Amino acid sequence: MIRTKKQKQPRPVATERDPRWLSVVKRDAAADDKFVYAVKTTGVYCRPSCPSRRALPENVAFYTTCAEAETAGFRACQRCNPNAASVTKKNATLVARACRLIEASDDLPKLDDLAASVGMSAFYFHRQFKAVTGLTPKAYAAAQRAQRVRSELAGGGSITQAIYGAGFNSSSRFYEKSDEVLGMTPTAFKNGGKDADILFAVGECSLGSILVACSRKGVCAILIGDDPEEAVRELQDRFPKANLIGGDPGFADLVAKVVGFVEAPRIGLDLPLDMRGTAFQQRVWQALRKIPAGETASYAEIARRIGKPKSVRAVAGACAANSIAVAIPCHRVVRNDGRLSGYRWGVERKRALLAKEARR
Repeated sequence: MIRTKKQKQPRPVATERDPRWLSVVKRDAAADDKFVYAVKTTGVYCRPSCPSRRALPENVAFYTTCAEAETAGFRACQRCNPNAASVTKKNATLVARACRLIEASDDLPKLDDLAASVGMSAFYFHRQFKAVTGLTPKAYAAAQRAQRVRSELAGGGSITQAIYGAGFNSSSRFYEKSDEVLGMTPTAFKNGGKDADILFAVGECSLGSILVACSRKGVCAILIGDDPEEAVRELQDRFPKANLIGGDPGFADLVAKVVGFVEAPRIGLDLPLDMRGTAFQQRVWQALRKIPAGETASYAEIARRIGKPKSVRAVAGACAANSIAVAIPCHRVVRNDGRLSGYRWGVERKRALLAKEARR
């Protein structure tokens, strides 16, 4: 019996056009959890962000995991420790711990105390917190307090209980910020928007009828549909006791601006928004607003960007809860394979919006 020598599988050698090689050239820390690269002249494998001297691309091979690189005979770099948790993951874990501290505190902990609790300097902690959550620690705490107030008022609690239960030291301090927190007075919010003025107007665009509504804080709803009366009924359901006021000619200009953005996304849309949701939803919505027109992101990618990689379903839920179409661009979120999934205003409208943006 003649034995033949087993052929080695060829390594996936780098080329200068390979996006992974570009990540290595840029020392991109965002790619650290996606792959490792090995250098055949040194027998070492590294993270993409490794600060070591760059190898020649023809000497580099890529592997999906550390285990694959080690099976191929490479050893871990002692400088970047690729088989240890990445700095990005570590920071996301520490920021998540800080979020839990903020949520459990009646008052906003001092920035120095929060940073010290996770072993970071105040400056570095502030920067990492915003990078992971999309919010500053102060803004995150404000969103938490706003959600507590809404929950207390919606549950039938007294205004005084809601104010102090949310961590405000005095009612006067809360009333100074009530418009910012609720978009209306606490009494009006508790009574389903009673006596709060919400201006609205309905226009037409290539996607159908479009309703734009504003509270004193900013745009609180952009609704799209086939029937303008149905859009008005949805607005009434959201604010059952508010004073819904048909917009004047000046307000119609705002509707025209939104319609113009739908038809020509390149003009941009910069509006003050009255985003009402949980702290988690607001983090998702802030992340969505950072997706440029003409680009998309997956639900999993958004979950990673806000430091919650396992909360893909919750991200999808936050997208579904969004009531401010196009200004909070949930239409730019797709499945991992690039296919379109559900959209509150219909998948075909989602497809049309993305097609318009792709023609920038």
